[in-house]
Amino acid sequence: MSTEKQIRAGKVLIAQPFMEDPQFKQSVIVICEHTQDGSLGFVLNKPLKMNVNELVSEFPEQEFELYFGGPVATDTIHYIHNSRDLLEDSQEISKGVFWGGDFEKLKFLIRSELIKPGDIKFFVGYSGWSSGQLEDELKGNSWFMGEMDANYAFNSHSYSLWKKVLQVKGDTFSVIAQMNEGFSKN
Repeated sequence: MSTEKQIRAGKVLIAQPFMEDPQFKQSVIVICEHTQDGSLGFVLNKPLKMNVNELVSEFPEQEFELYFGGPVATDTIHYIHNSRDLLEDSQEISKGVFWGGDFEKLKFLIRSELIKPGDIKFFVGYSGWSSGQLEDELKGNSWFMGEMDANYAFNSHSYSLWKKVLQVKGDTFSVIAQMNEGFSKN
């Protein structure tokens, strides 16, 4: 099966252990959209030390942590959640994981405490690839690919997610997950 057919919403990209780019080192990215024009996703495990209400005016006072979604459009905020029944106009990207939805209704649901911090993850910016770019990066061994699990987004600690996703893949990936960050390829 070609790499192009494997890429789809609901997959995760797992950075190879020797990824040099500090924005993506030991990152796990959920793919939310893949078309012939390109791909879009969010880094699940790069928390920023701020909350959504620090950037969005008239946002409920509850503390919803922000994550670095990627280097594209860092003046935008995006979100994935597990509340499709409550938030219309969201897209399912994998079982129990939805992307977007009506932002005004989201604020109402948060104020009403129907959506809590464990139900949603907010991102500043996104990770994007133009047509063929992600396929080339996969062929160049920049990424491993795996299946998204809702627990990766809503029930995992950011600092250990990269290792956890590799361990779930099993076999050689479990060994890679045990590599120390300072390990050299020389």
